Amino acid sequence: MEFLFAITIGVLVAAAVYLMLSNHLLRFIFGLVLISNAANLTIFVSGRLTDGAPPLIPEGADAPLVDVANALPQALVLTAIVIGFGLFAFAIVLVFRAWTTLNSLTPDDMRLAEPEEAPK
Repeated sequence: MEFLFAITIGVLVAAAVYLMLSNHLLRFIFGLVLISNAANLTIFVSGRLTDGAPPLIPEGADAPLVDVANALPQALVLTAIVIGFGLFAFAIVLVFRAWTTLNSLTPDDMRLAEPEEAPK
């Protein structure tokens, strides 16, 4: 099962890098979301995958009696999902503002502070 997750994480990272290297701001944002999801999936898989055994400790024991999933990576991923959604919402607002101000989402067209190159 972990092998399937490793393949999925690899595909997500490859697609994210491809999107982030394109010359379009909206594709970059979607690549950022994909790489964030790949990182979340990596953290989630690191916490061990089990077949539905709850992480309960019986009274008088120091640890669960069976192998259970670690709850800490699950909590970290939940927090990262919320932070990632906030970052995505903020980035979409910035993209919308760039579109309304500059009428373009291409980074080459957004260079207002740099002088244009003189034709040779």
